[in-house]
Amino acid sequence: MTRIPPLDGATAWLNSEPLAPEGLRGKVVLVNFWTLTCINWLRQEPYVRAWSRAYRDDGLVVIGVHTPEFTFEHDLELIRGAVAAREIDYPVAVDSDYAVWDAFANRYWPALYFVDTEGVIRDEHFGEGRYERSERVIQELLGVERERVSVKGAGVEAPADWDHLGSSETYLGSARGEHSAQLTGDWRTERESVVLDKAGGSIALRFLARDANLVLSPAAHDPIPFRVALDGEAPGASHGVDVDEDGNGLLRDGRMYQLVRTHDGVRERTLEVTFLEPGAEAYSFTFG
Repeated sequence: MTRIPPLDGATAWLNSEPLAPEGLRGKVVLVNFWTLTCINWLRQEPYVRAWSRAYRDDGLVVIGVHTPEFTFEHDLELIRGAVAAREIDYPVAVDSDYAVWDAFANRYWPALYFVDTEGVIRDEHFGEGRYERSERVIQELLGVERERVSVKGAGVEAPADWDHLGSSETYLGSARGEHSAQLTGDWRTERESVVLDKAGGSIALRFLARDANLVLSPAAHDPIPFRVALDGEAPGASHGVDVDEDGNGLLRDGRMYQLVRTHDGVRERTLEVTFLEPGAEAYSFTFG
């Protein structure tokens, strides 16, 4: 029998005063580990948000735990921005020192831990999916039975096109870089990312997926304009939410940018991103 561990390692709390297991007795608790750049969490979040709102009056408390993957994700204002953008209204523990992560012995983004009214962890799930079973667990712990909530993710929260997803996450830094992306221009390779030192540098990658995303940060620079090409041309109707039909985008803050959402069938394509000013930090490509 594993009980919910202490939460006092959090460095800050959003949407709530600090919470502790003893103060949550009598409540069913769902703990969700996430990090703001994670595409898997972004696609899961509509369900967690819907469950929080649907079962709050029945006694469910959802606690988000933001544990950063990349160094820039320690920025509290970026975390606040992600909470606002996703319309998260439940408590969020900012876990910048990995104390809560380690207390749970967690190893995954996203991760769900289902805690009963006595503080015992009764179920867990890692990654996307299993939504029907997860909601059923919540209902069983609450002692309620009713129709499942209706969830439809949009934009970056939309489910992946799993049937046609042929590309996997590609890291660009030296720590985990697979070297499958081609860099043109004056790039510097850091542990977590590649950094552009002179305007006009580009990153090109072959991919097979409906969606192509890139985790980016401008570091301390002003917003950095960039341009996306798909098979050497403007993306047109296949542009992502962070790019217009001509392929123009603006890197304002550190997060995941959706560059492509193909509309004319999935096939192998070449994506090229060109940055018009120096300073861009590129971390990883993800697909959907």
